[in-house]
Amino acid sequence: MKPAIALAICVLAHGQPAAVKDPGYKYVRLGKSSDASPRPAAGYLLAGGGSDMDRGIAWLCAKANGGDLLVLRNSRDDAYNGYIHRVCPSLNSVATLTVTARQGARADFVVQAVRHAEAIFIAGGDQAKYVDSWQASPLQDEINAAVARGVPVGGAAAGLNMLSEFVDTAAGGAVTSAQALADPFDDRITLARHFLKIPLLGGTLTDAHFAQHDAMGRDLALLARLVAQGWTPEPHGIFIDDKTAALIEPDGKVSVLGSGAAYFVRFTKKADDCNPGDPLTLHGAEVYRASDGGSFDLLSWRGNGGVDYSVSVENGVVKSAQAGGAIY
Repeated sequence: MKPAIALAICVLAHGQPAAVKDPGYKYVRLGKSSDASPRPAAGYLLAGGGSDMDRGIAWLCAKANGGDLLVLRNSRDDAYNGYIHRVCPSLNSVATLTVTARQGARADFVVQAVRHAEAIFIAGGDQAKYVDSWQASPLQDEINAAVARGVPVGGAAAGLNMLSEFVDTAAGGAVTSAQALADPFDDRITLARHFLKIPLLGGTLTDAHFAQHDAMGRDLALLARLVAQGWTPEPHGIFIDDKTAALIEPDGKVSVLGSGAAYFVRFTKKADDCNPGDPLTLHGAEVYRASDGGSFDLLSWRGNGGVDYSVSVENGVVKSAQAGGAIY
């Protein structure tokens, strides 16, 4: 057993020391108490939320190669432990580390738990709290160090939103497509960047519950705003429906599974009008929709087995080139 994590596991198994009232984190482990040290394989699981995806979770577990999978979250409970343990019985352990405050994101135990994980999964919750509590902390640094050494990382719902270079934090509350299209600089829209450094997701915005939340208009507005405020000249979006996942290999090859779809969006030119107080107008947004069994290549930005179409926005109204004007 690795000494640092072994001591921490022993402490957590018997509860927090009496002198510590609120360490800012909680750790619950299921499986072997001794740590495993296999070599994991890199990869990224983008899950849209809703019902949990057995096949997506099994893929992430396989990347851990029989090691220890760590669920990171900022609220709720350790329910993922039992679920993942059932789907992935070959794992050495599954643990949930709930980090609720900045002191927790700075704690040595939290850093060590991430350091010794062979797979990391960021659960749903509140991405604004993830940013507020975890950004510019040792926890953030350690997750990025794990990415750099090839540890597979996944996320669902809010956890998915945290994987891309650009993050819609929703700190001002949920913004609808109508609101974002009416003014991409609406004060309720809050964006962050550089939380994680996954090269394949650089220049990219991710979103979950996509069609279910009718988010096409909102996410087009956010992509246009990224250009307008100088964060990237060529924004890309990967947007995932409920009960759907995109599995990304290190070479940029993507497999899609589930009952919904994954949408790969990019702009071919700058928006015609993306200014504070103005409704959005843009042309040249390309969409590729891939469903279960479909694939995509992030490097060539081309797909197979899906549907190519374009969308535009005229004075705050989304229009689609698909038959019947379907947006999704």
